[in-house]
Amino acid sequence: MKHAALVKNRFSETSSENRIFTDYKNIQKVIDHCKGLGMKVVLTQGAFDMIHVGHGRYLKEAKSHGDILVVGVDSDKKIRHRKGPDRPIIPQDERLEMLTHLRYVDLVFMKELGDPKWHLIKTIRPDVLIAIKENYTSKQIKDLKQFCGKVTVLERQATTSTSSKIRQMTIDTAKKFQKNLTPKLLRAIEEVLAEVK
Repeated sequence: MKHAALVKNRFSETSSENRIFTDYKNIQKVIDHCKGLGMKVVLTQGAFDMIHVGHGRYLKEAKSHGDILVVGVDSDKKIRHRKGPDRPIIPQDERLEMLTHLRYVDLVFMKELGDPKWHLIKTIRPDVLIAIKENYTSKQIKDLKQFCGKVTVLERQATTSTSSKIRQMTIDTAKKFQKNLTPKLLRAIEEVLAEVK
């Protein structure tokens, strides 16, 4: 892929697969080229499982801090390690591609479970790192400033999160089972007990 052509098109005319990176050296070449052209690079990171309006608002705000928005996305293994065996809901290939269809996102990078701490941040050295309060402690934000021009902490952009949506769906499903299954189960138990007597 020609990096100059990628930048010239401002990424919008570049196919999704050419905007998804898994190799640190390749993304560093593109970022170095962009910085050489005087572009301000913004980085944000996360799982981006079950993309919702909060993600869209967050990425729009992130993009407003620079010229190029890079989104680091946690791999399936990394999410399972952190959030448990039932996550993510959406597989990594679909999450990566979906992000490339959002107009504020220029480049997407897959972060693996075994990657060194802050490896993408240290590789890209963004002009602006965008995070939410839950991502980093105050000390970590201070430490990160040696690798970033600026660290900007945003509020959540919606009243809900993917995790809370999943919890709510689980609760709703459990309530439906309880409402519909419990009477049937009790009748079945009563019938078995009546036969035993």
